[in-house]
Amino acid sequence: MTDVIAEAAIRHASPGTEIIALTPQFGAESVDCNFESYLSAVAVMDRIVTFTEPYDAVVLAGFGEHGRDGIQELIEQPVVEICEAAAHVAMLIGHAFSVVTTLQRSVPAIEDRLRLSGLWDRCASVRASGLSTSQVDNDAEGSVRAIVQEARKAVQIDKAEVICLGCAGMAGLEEAIRAEVGVPVIDGVGAAVRLAEALVDLGLKTSKASTYATPEPKKIIGWPLSKALGALTEPADSLAGSLRESAASFPPGDSD
Repeated sequence: MTDVIAEAAIRHASPGTEIIALTPQFGAESVDCNFESYLSAVAVMDRIVTFTEPYDAVVLAGFGEHGRDGIQELIEQPVVEICEAAAHVAMLIGHAFSVVTTLQRSVPAIEDRLRLSGLWDRCASVRASGLSTSQVDNDAEGSVRAIVQEARKAVQIDKAEVICLGCAGMAGLEEAIRAEVGVPVIDGVGAAVRLAEALVDLGLKTSKASTYATPEPKKIIGWPLSKALGALTEPADSLAGSLRESAASFPPGDSD
């Protein structure tokens, strides 16, 4: 899935943007519930603080998952999460949007993220395709069928004018789904990369005035966790993935 995310990020990135795809050192093989999402949040924060190469922004490729707020406290570079990115872009091109995601149990987490981000009022619905994250990753054709079925309901019943794909593993399926449904379809990875580029080009960084101020210095036992447990067994450079282009770098933390 990291490779799928990296390919989507590169496809949407501007010329001169370098994409470095990172996978956490520990955690579940895919994220389909709150426990796995919280574990992933710790793993992604750990991965970012142990990454030693320079970068300009971070794209979090876990749709509506936990951890974005913590990462914003740890670094000053812009941090863009794909659920929020997709919703922001959707509101620019339609009055109401719907999200089509994986399992039903993922729906409340996405609804909560949209509410916390102030994006809920323009959301027509969050619908589940019934597929797990791993199933989406392993069966593109079946995923398109399942997503199209729910996207049609979102358009016809919920009156959505834009569809957001609610899983990073759905990246690359947007054209096939758009052709079937007839409304704009947004891949959050592409939207997040473009928004990250815009923030960097504008010279903006995360505000440290209050909410995302750097944590006060204190003793934290076993942090970074990967180093404390000896999980970091390879040089950071070799773990950064092989899919790259040139210039500014936006490492997507693959928490999906």
